[in-house]
Amino acid sequence: MNLSVLGNFPVNRPRRLRTSPALRRLVAETSLNVNQLVLPLFARSGKKLRRPVAAMPGVFQLSPDEILREATQAQELGVPAVLLFGIPDQKDAKASGAYAKNGIVQQVTRRLKKELPELLVITDVCLCEYMEHGHCGIVQDGKILNDPSLRLLARTAASHAEAGADIVAPSDMMDGRVRAIRAELDNEGFLETPIMSYAAKFASAFYGPFREVAESAPSFGDRRSYQMDAANGNEALREVALDIQEGADLVMVKPALAYLDILRRVKTEFGLPTAAYAVSGEHAMIKAAAANGWIDERAVTLESLLAMRRAGADILITYAAMDVAKWLKPA
Repeated sequence: MNLSVLGNFPVNRPRRLRTSPALRRLVAETSLNVNQLVLPLFARSGKKLRRPVAAMPGVFQLSPDEILREATQAQELGVPAVLLFGIPDQKDAKASGAYAKNGIVQQVTRRLKKELPELLVITDVCLCEYMEHGHCGIVQDGKILNDPSLRLLARTAASHAEAGADIVAPSDMMDGRVRAIRAELDNEGFLETPIMSYAAKFASAFYGPFREVAESAPSFGDRRSYQMDAANGNEALREVALDIQEGADLVMVKPALAYLDILRRVKTEFGLPTAAYAVSGEHAMIKAAAANGWIDERAVTLESLLAMRRAGADILITYAAMDVAKWLKPA
């Protein structure tokens, strides 16, 4: 920036452009719009099931009928997309529920696309919820095997596309999974199904509440051998570049607030549609602080999402999507 053109006080007075709400709106550089929102939803079998999650106020495990009700409300508020996670009745060593033709995500996807055809259904492609050990790949002798896991991930993505998913979103962080999924989708005739890759997904302490709602905590060890080290920014760009080379159509940074620098670098470097995931820990902290009267929930939520937009996010995945949609409606 050339400082010589800015002038000096009293000629230059930045406050002139802050004197009224209308003027502030007129010169605002960044905006929030309901069309940017994606609502995560957690599906499990049953009827009329709304199982609350203690660590995530306002978030539930939902049966298919309740998912439909929630998604209908979201769409009526203008939220254009949901992100589906599945919680199977049974887990095993091959994650068979992840790619079962009548798996929980496949069931719900078919129902949503039948009843709400204009709603975008994004499906999370991972194995951890379906594995008896809770890891995102096949385990042998205590090690998470990369290449054998790719076949199951690709099979899962194709089953979601067959059920009608508009976008598949691999979140496992196995090397080469975008290439494997793209090849499987194309081979099965789903050439037009986009991939939204969790391209820079960090091994974060902010995921704790999610593991409660998704029932996906690993039974041994942790996920640091495949999710990224929080210390590494350049590595994140390499991960994103690899996913784009392998066929990712959209990319994601997860978590959001603690990684705004990564989000900015990813958007600047690659320019692809970029999502930020406001994860469970972020949601839980805002809810808890608001419940104690320490912060204004609406103001802090909107400010947080605006920060993600300012950093470069085109898409905002947030558990508060329906609240945000209500808040953004004109008075």
